[in-house]
Amino acid sequence: MQTYLPEGMQVHTAQPETLEDLSRAWEAGRILTAQVLLCDEAHNLHISVAGHPGVIPRSEAALGVAEGTVREVAILSRVGHPVACKVTSIGPDGVVRLSRAAAQREALDHLMRTARPGDILPAVVVNLAPFGAFCDVGCGVIALLGIENISVARIEHSADRFFEGQRICAVVSAVDHAARRLCLTHKELLGDWAGNAARFRPGQTVPGIVRGVKDYGVFVELTPNLSGLAEPDGTLRVGDGVSVYIKTILPEKMKVKLAIIGRLDAAALPRQPLRYTQTEGHLDAWRYGPLPGKPETVFTP
Repeated sequence: MQTYLPEGMQVHTAQPETLEDLSRAWEAGRILTAQVLLCDEAHNLHISVAGHPGVIPRSEAALGVAEGTVREVAILSRVGHPVACKVTSIGPDGVVRLSRAAAQREALDHLMRTARPGDILPAVVVNLAPFGAFCDVGCGVIALLGIENISVARIEHSADRFFEGQRICAVVSAVDHAARRLCLTHKELLGDWAGNAARFRPGQTVPGIVRGVKDYGVFVELTPNLSGLAEPDGTLRVGDGVSVYIKTILPEKMKVKLAIIGRLDAAALPRQPLRYTQTEGHLDAWRYGPLPGKPETVFTP
């Protein structure tokens, strides 16, 4: 059965080793993985597959390029990275022609048939923007993860949470069959308030990142899905690193009260690990807080 993992996550699958293997892969319509060696002046991608030179023509280098709906950077950015592709022909000179767009089209067709809101998918972050992260959810098929859905702790840019090439898990939040597009969410996999708060105790001093500065106090991120509130400090700015003393944890109010001890170099702080509560399967709904009431997120078809 064909699988449609993000590009770079299929590198351990069996790859053709001979021209005969390539011919069989062509006949079977198998999706292969190959490293892009260079992009020529005509924006064709050059690879090596089974020891033979391979070319992915510009028009086949990304879904949407031929139609003019995808920018050239979608091709240029693949140099040095693995791509999913399918053999389209093998020339008498041994040059193999391939199509990345064909692999993407097959993966997208599969997603449109099978994906539904609440499904958990493996994904790879491919581009970071102020409004969110673009993620590969299968053979280079791109889906948007909006910044408001990345974590409960608010961030100003998706680069505050992710880095390009990072492997993550994401949840399908919507399937737009007309536009043939998926939308993603992520915060639901990072745990609820109680689970995140349980990692801390009053009396501890821990590092954090300033995520909000208000007249009434400073919000400091302790984990991607948990922030606490410290007293106002007019010298702090969003993105500053700080050490904070945990004064109290109030589960009934979903509050963590902090005292700022000192400044830290935010760039030197280790990036907060993404601790997932679930990495596969399906979510029907998600509630962040312990209080009764309707869930914050309900995944409906």
